[in-house]
Amino acid sequence: SAYGASKAALRLFAKAAALEHARDGLRVNTVCPAGVETPMWQSMDLWKKLKSKHRSEEKVWKALSEEAPFGRFAKPEEIALCIAFFVSDESSYVSGSELVIDGGGGS
Repeated sequence: SAYGASKAALRLFAKAAALEHARDGLRVNTVCPAGVETPMWQSMDLWKKLKSKHRSEEKVWKALSEEAPFGRFAKPEEIALCIAFFVSDESSYVSGSELVIDGGGGS
């Protein structure tokens, strides 16, 4: 899909930018979240199918969460904490990295 291709392109672009700008003191990393409880899900066909079956958003989230390794989706705040690490001095030697935050779903 165009969505998947664009995500892959951004990941490779970030790696190239990290290498190209390391001597300038710039760090470039990517954060790759999956299974995050956001409104984006509501535009997906799977959501619409489950919504017509279960009727309530709460029941749709529950049905989707049953498939996740941790039995739940990530909260946006959990993703934000990971991003905070990347922008902090604690990650001063991290560049060209991908942080996959998927609760083990892609493993």
